[in-house]
Amino acid sequence: MLTKRKSGQASRTKLRGLMGSAVSAPMDRRTFLQRSGLAVGGMAALGTFQFGTVKKAAAISPPQPGVPIELKKNICTHCSVGCTVTAQVQNGVWTGQEPSWDSPFNRGSHCAKGASVRELVHSDRRLKYPMKLVGGRWERTSWDEAINGIGDKLLEIREKSGPESVYWMGSAKFSNEGTYLFRKLAALWGTNNQDHQARICHSTTVAGVANTWGYGAMTNSYNDIRNSKTMLILGGNPAEAHPVAMQHLLEGKELNNANLIVMDPRFTRTAAHATEYVRFRSGTDIALIWGMLWHIFENGWEDKEFIAQRVYGMDEVRKEVAKYTPDEVETITGVPGDQLKRIAETFATQKPATIIWCMGQTHHTVGTANTRASCILCLATGNIGKPGTGANIFRGHDNVQGATDIGLDVVTLPFYYGLTEGAWKHWARVWEIPYQDLLGQFSSKELMETPGIPLTRWFDSVSLPKEDVQQPDVTRAMFVQGHASNSITRIPESMKGLAGLELLVIADPHPTTWASLAVQAGRKENTYLLPVCTQFETSGSRVASNRALQWGEQIVKPSFEQKDDYQVLYLLSKKLGLADWMFKRIAVEGDRPVPEDILREMNRGSWSTGYCGQSPERLKAHMKNQAKFDLVTLRAPKDDPEVGGDYYGLPWPCWGKPEIRHPGTANLYSTGLHVM
Repeated sequence: MLTKRKSGQASRTKLRGLMGSAVSAPMDRRTFLQRSGLAVGGMAALGTFQFGTVKKAAAISPPQPGVPIELKKNICTHCSVGCTVTAQVQNGVWTGQEPSWDSPFNRGSHCAKGASVRELVHSDRRLKYPMKLVGGRWERTSWDEAINGIGDKLLEIREKSGPESVYWMGSAKFSNEGTYLFRKLAALWGTNNQDHQARICHSTTVAGVANTWGYGAMTNSYNDIRNSKTMLILGGNPAEAHPVAMQHLLEGKELNNANLIVMDPRFTRTAAHATEYVRFRSGTDIALIWGMLWHIFENGWEDKEFIAQRVYGMDEVRKEVAKYTPDEVETITGVPGDQLKRIAETFATQKPATIIWCMGQTHHTVGTANTRASCILCLATGNIGKPGTGANIFRGHDNVQGATDIGLDVVTLPFYYGLTEGAWKHWARVWEIPYQDLLGQFSSKELMETPGIPLTRWFDSVSLPKEDVQQPDVTRAMFVQGHASNSITRIPESMKGLAGLELLVIADPHPTTWASLAVQAGRKENTYLLPVCTQFETSGSRVASNRALQWGEQIVKPSFEQKDDYQVLYLLSKKLGLADWMFKRIAVEGDRPVPEDILREMNRGSWSTGYCGQSPERLKAHMKNQAKFDLVTLRAPKDDPEVGGDYYGLPWPCWGKPEIRHPGTANLYSTGLHVM
């Protein structure tokens, strides 16, 4: 519920002094500056401060002259573009970084976020050791003590309340292999109560796009946008959110003389580059698209041949669109009819055309309908399944697409197999576990085939009466790995949920907001922080927004007692008595499962989406030989024995003809996975 802003002065909050003691009276910024002397002396006085929270700036270790440099490749973790990071390592220390000129993704560039990723590894804000909350205070503990304490409590809760009383919250920050292990562990534990960030960001995209043409994903690639003659951005701001992707758009605009139309309630940094900017009333996306289609149908600009051959149900769309006359649409959206007609004609006739969106379309109560409308616009104009066309959907996290594909989701097993008996039997064969044994892990067959509780409602499953939760008991424990709580908007309800849990485990490189909220919620015991290393300190594959798979190699080893996601899940599954099932066909070196073996097991089971062709050897060869791929067709030389003349990525059937050459595209357009 919206509340009115208070009139008069803005509220002033109490400010804690730099020494850590509370200031007795309310202090605003002006008072603080006056008392500190900065208002008079300026920033020059800052060097005289001796407070404990002010530190002398120190640079990260620079490259050392004369010391051999080893180059290692990984993938930036800040967004879904998938920029390759080339690290310079000397004596096991990450001393330099290059933005990978050979990469077809970023082609020698990084945004400010990507240029700073080395700081994630060197940061002194990271968790260094396992921590446990004892009497309301954080105390250092060992990995053995932490895993034993967590495991004993989980087994106690399982015995008392059933497997569904434990909530497993994963992350798009996992590698694909970490995602797979996390989903497998939840399945073997006996619950579908496991989820990740896609529930919040692009779940409406998956639903809307999949219900339109069968598969919920970006249809083309970042590189391919350079082939578009018309680029329509509705619900995205790539100049700020996906800066490297923005370069592909600007190349299309400048080199291909393409139209760049930005439709947004705000005049963003992306809009500043537009050939035409359309300001419309927030939340009226559907009326805006229907208004464009009104002009397209009225003037016969639709692709009649494409509709006749490839589209079902467009006549029903016509009937609905007929209601959205120019005057009606202007009343709803605020966009003048003449401008909307001009944009509709451009999109329908100056082809190929693509529509691009991010979370500006998805974060609405009608987000699924928004994304369906955008897809229908592509279908009506024949702008799908061809170079330079499509619904180019920019994801947020670096592996949110991979984590979604691999089934870190309450409604499916890995790779969209669903939760039916047949789906469970398929994975039982892959895991070499009798189906009846898997069934025995759940409270009932009904719950085995019922979607779990989404992460946006986990706290309700803690605080609601038992009879209102569709499982034997309420949620009593939560294991969070790589997911921050501030992405869940209902923070007050989260606080109540945290207070009601018997066990809370947070596994992350940093002490995230879960840790502070847990203490604020009144937790004093049975709360653990497990230090997990970053993706730069381990190896594995990840998937960009356009479903390009890349392999990241370990750049440096963890500095203190951090373990990677694979190790954490191995130690926990071993304590829970599930390791023999979890790693039946996966080698474990010490306490670390081999990610290459995890990917091979994924290959054996992922027949629904095409991941079965992506062996670790193939992905590593592609990363090693990025420079050998032709950026015009992104095909490696046919006589190259190492990469085998494959397309850069997936061996899927093409919609486009291989002999057609379009600058900057791979000519790969399948109903499933797409790569650049």
